[in-house]
Order: sequence, then C-alpha cells, then structure tokens
Amino acid sequence: MAIKVPMNIRLPILVTGLAGVPGYALFRYFKSLFPGQVYGVRPKKNACVTGDTVFGIDAEETNSFAAIFKGHRFGTVIDASGNCALKSCECDPVLSKLLNYTQGVETARLAAEYKSTLIRISTDMVFSGESGLGNYIETDPKDPIHNYGKHQSLAEESIQELMPNAVLLRVPLPMDYAPGGEAGAIDWIAYRFRPGRPATLYTDEYRNPIYGDDLCRVVEYILINPIPPGIYHCGGKRIVSLYQVGQIINALGCYKSDLLMGCLRVAAGPMPPRVGHLGINCEKLYSFLPKDFIRPWPFMDSLFPTDFNWHKTVDRSAWVDIDAVHRYLVKGE
Repeated sequence: MAIKVPMNIRLPILVTGLAGVPGYALFRYFKSLFPGQVYGVRPKKNACVTGDTVFGIDAEETNSFAAIFKGHRFGTVIDASGNCALKSCECDPVLSKLLNYTQGVETARLAAEYKSTLIRISTDMVFSGESGLGNYIETDPKDPIHNYGKHQSLAEESIQELMPNAVLLRVPLPMDYAPGGEAGAIDWIAYRFRPGRPATLYTDEYRNPIYGDDLCRVVEYILINPIPPGIYHCGGKRIVSLYQVGQIINALGCYKSDLLMGCLRVAAGPMPPRVGHLGINCEKLYSFLPKDFIRPWPFMDSLFPTDFNWHKTVDRSAWVDIDAVHRYLVKGE
C-alpha cells in the first residue's frame, strides 16, 4: 500500500547525527512514518545504528557525503550533527570545530546545492547562563564559554548565510536514548546508577528539557506547516536543574538514593567550563504550534522534586515493578 505523504514533506529525508540523542530520535521517528525513504548518517565507529539506509561516514569524508546527496537528492535534510562531549571538545578544538561547525556547514552547502528543505538542530549552549536569570530570547547576544558552544554558534551564522530559508532549532536537553546507551542525560545518569556508581550533578545549571518525541513532532509539524525561517528556541516549559534531573531518574529508577550527589558548578573545577541558568524563552516557537504541543518535562507535576532530598523521601512503591523511567521520562505517558 502506498504511503500517504503530507504534501509539504519532501522525500527522501536525510537525518545526520545518528550518534546523538536528537539525531537518533529523529531518524527513528521519520523512519517509522516513511519506511525506505529516510536515510541516516553516523560516524563509522558508531555501529549501534545499522540498516540499508544508514551510512557510516566520518565528518572529514566530504566526498563520500557529497556522493550520497548526488545519489539520492534529498528533499529534506534534518541536520543534528555535532558532538556535545564538552571536555573532549575543550581538549581538541580542531576536532570540535570539525564536528560542531564544519560538518554542519558542509551539510547546509549541499542542501543549498540540491535545493533541499533544511532544519538544523542547534543548542542552548550558545549562551553562558552567567547572569543566573535565564529567560533567553532568540535575539539575545550570544556568549558561549566553551568550544562546543562557540563552534555551534559560528555554525548558526554560516548556515543562515548559506541557507536563508532554513529553520534552526536551539534544543536544550532532549530526553530520549542515545544509540550507544551512554551519551544522553538519561543514559549517562542511569549508566552511573545501575551498577552502583555515584553521580555528581550541578544544582545551579538549569535547562528546559524536552521529550524526544515532542522534538520529533515539532520538526514534523514545521515540515507540514512551514514557519518563517530563522532561529527558534525549542524546549519544554519547565526549568529543571541537572541535580533535579538526577533526582527524578534516581527515584523513578528505584536506584540507591545515596548515589546522587549535588554541588555548585564552582566546585567542579574549570575544566570543562560549565554553563549556568540556560532557561530559554520558547514563546516565539510556541506561537506557531498548537497549544501545549510541547509538554513540560517531566510531564506530571508529581514527578518534579520539591526539595533537595525529594528522591530520598518520595514514595517509590508505584515505580518498583515497572520501567518508570521509560514510561514517564522518555515517553511522557
């Protein structure tokens, strides 16, 4: 039976950045909608994602990347390339620029050459959060404090020059799985707790987490209902500290409560530099979406910590016999 495609979605679709949480989520989502019409690119070493439409191409292999554009002439490109491993990017600025700037700009250049629709997944870390106030809007001056944010910021500017009609989404913490099981916020924290290892998380770093499915639905909505090109903040309405993320995962996963420790960013040392209050104002994007299209994370108020020791005192009995982390923190049921 033929697949019914909304008239504004141009096939085939290419999703880059399959090694990361947003790219992996977007690839799975659109692949389920359009089987055989969605292609993905991942680094060669990341063999966790396989399939007939998955290409293992490293960032420096521009000729191979150009060849798949020539062969498939993608109607839509969703670029989620980049590497948010902050310490690695600080230690190797050349590699950071390759992964967070050059790869995205080359994707935009090819998208422009083949007249593809382009959506770029950027980051809230183009800001420092040093003011402690959050509430950043899209036109606020950028002041990234580490190589990841600096190179993503430069990529935004170059991509807009190459593709003035592109939509760029600054996405904070996407709450979903990474293909390797360790790269995302949920993956990494559970990876620490599961074998009984401690995790120290910052009490003064704040973000607007977004469910992976909500990010995917936003991208689909924009492809069907085009919005003005430009940069949009794309996060949930709830402001959550990294320590609170840890509390929620610790409690719903029924892990030992004493494995979670909290500290201020200053106690972590200077390497890598840590952002502060990165609360972003997403009203510009919300104005184009149906009401409550992006849910707060976590979806239920009862799952949000009320104090520093909430994960130690909350009643966990309802979560013991179910995969509550997947149900409530990944799927948002």
